[in-house]
Formats: sequence, structure tokens, C-alpha cells
Amino acid sequence: MKTLALTLVSASLLMGSGLATQAIDAGLKPIPNDKKELNKLIDNPNNPITAMKVELGKKLYFDPRLSKSNLISCNTCHNLATGGTDGVSAAVGHKWTANPHHLNSPTVYNSVFFSAQFWDGRDPSLEKQAQGPIQAHPEMAATKDHVVNTVTSMPQYVGEFKAAYGKDVKITFEKITDTIATFERTLVTPSRFDDFLNGDEKALSSAEKAGLKTFIDKGCATCHNGVGLGQDMNVFEVTAKYKHRDIGDFRGNKNGHVKVPTLRNIVETAPYFHNGAIWGVKEAVIEMGRIQLGQDISDKEAESIATFLNSLTGKKPDIAYPQLPARTASTPKPDMQ
Repeated sequence: MKTLALTLVSASLLMGSGLATQAIDAGLKPIPNDKKELNKLIDNPNNPITAMKVELGKKLYFDPRLSKSNLISCNTCHNLATGGTDGVSAAVGHKWTANPHHLNSPTVYNSVFFSAQFWDGRDPSLEKQAQGPIQAHPEMAATKDHVVNTVTSMPQYVGEFKAAYGKDVKITFEKITDTIATFERTLVTPSRFDDFLNGDEKALSSAEKAGLKTFIDKGCATCHNGVGLGQDMNVFEVTAKYKHRDIGDFRGNKNGHVKVPTLRNIVETAPYFHNGAIWGVKEAVIEMGRIQLGQDISDKEAESIATFLNSLTGKKPDIAYPQLPARTASTPKPDMQ
């Protein structure tokens, strides 16, 4: 019996090792467990990550006074307590306005691994992306001047910018959004899946390993690959039309390409698809198989893949809600119009 048990354990380990190799060969990549290697992936050479920049960026990320109404912060739509999303089908912004294209808010967690930001991929970096929602009228509805005037009206913020960038720093809109992006670059969530690809054969259960194999064999890794398990642009509706395509008017960029959303923390980020029209993981898997792969994925196969996807729920950074600087007489007042 002891010999049989050892044989079964050895076979399981060999299967796990072979599966990890198959996953890597399919284009899946782990978040490195070495901090130096991870830093190479997330850092911006033009604006290196430092502890002071991250702390300042966190305050700005949570500060609703950057918005025209003084009510909406980056965290409103990308809530770090709820998977980095807002949990509604279409993002809601200034004056309780739903996104005019009925677009769902993507998670901010692990967005540093994306090669394209926004559903249409129009911006390549977090630094550039951070500028958009602040100025978009259906979102934070602010102007560059409003943001700069708000930040520079508070001596504590001015002092923190000088500490982070040097006493001669010029606090511009771009410097403010760069700082927010620096904080966002640290929002990485390593999971048991990463442990598995990094060599821990026991990190996944047998059912999760089976689900990973189904995920690869069905072709899901064709698009959901890389460290982000979805980070590039790809054609949408390859083999059939999305059943909820008429909710909203988004059809991708000029080439019909849509950003492939990350599958990391997927069980925490419902609803799914660009228009947030599907709420269940299994239903999303089956629909993706139909419209992207031309395959009828069975309930059993979808359940198996969904079991694997649970292993992508990662460890979130410990983030304490920051105490923000007090407004002054010169801080722009809320404008609800």
C-alpha cells in the first residue's frame, strides 16, 4: 500500500510538472516570486517606483476632490475592496451618468501587465490612461486646471510632491496622473496559479489542474495569456455574434479589436464582457467558446474551467484607507453642474 501511495504521489507530481510546462508553452506566464524580477515588469524607467510616490499616488487615487463634484475618486469605479471594479454593468460617473457606450469598468488590479488600456486599447500605459477618466464628463468631469488647483491648494500635498520628486518639482496635471499610475503599478495580486507555474506542484488541486488543462486544450489561452492572462488586443466575435452585442454601441477599435480582459481575480469582478451583460463565470466561458473559438463548451467543461479560474484569485496588497489633506480656502469647491 505504501509503495502504491508513493507511486500515485509521484505520478501526480509528474503530471503537475508536465501541465506547468504545457501552460508555459501555451503562453501563460507567472507573476515572478522574486521581487527584483517583479520590479522589472512593473516599474516605469521614466518614473521609477519609490515608497513616497506610491503613498502619494494612493492618496490621490482615493481623493474625490480631484473630480468636479468632489464626490468621485478613481476608487469609485475601481474599488480596491471589490476586486478593483464597481460591480455594475456600466460605469456610473458625474451627475449619476451611466457610461454612454454602456462600458463596464475593468479591474485596476494587475493592469500594469496590460499592453493596452481601455476597452479600445487607445492608451498604452497606466500613466496615459489615468488622464482620461478624470477629464471625461460622464466620469470625473474635471479639467486639468481643476486638478492642479485642487492639489496645489493644500500645503500637505505640495510638501509630499517635493519629498517624492525634489524641491523644484512642478506640479502639473501630468505629474499628478503619473503619481496615481505609480500607485496602480503596485496593485499586483500573485495567486496559487503563480505558485504552481513557479514550481509548487501542490499549489493547485487535482480539479483545478484538470480545469487548467481543459482551459489550454479548448484554446482559451490563445487570447488569455501572458502574465496578465489577458493583456493585448484581439478581434472580437471571431466565429459568431455576441448574444448581448446590442447592449451599448461599442464594437471595438477601428479594426474591430477589443482589449482582452484579465482573468486574474475573475470570480470577484462580475459582471463580464465589455458591456457587463453576463454575470456568471460558467456562462461567460460558454459564450466565449461560441463566439471566439467556434466551440460548444459543455456545462461539464465550463465547470472544470471555472474551477481552475478560482485559483487565479490572488493576494491583494495591504492598503489602509488614507487620511487626506485638509482643504483650504483656495481649494476649488464642488460643482454639480
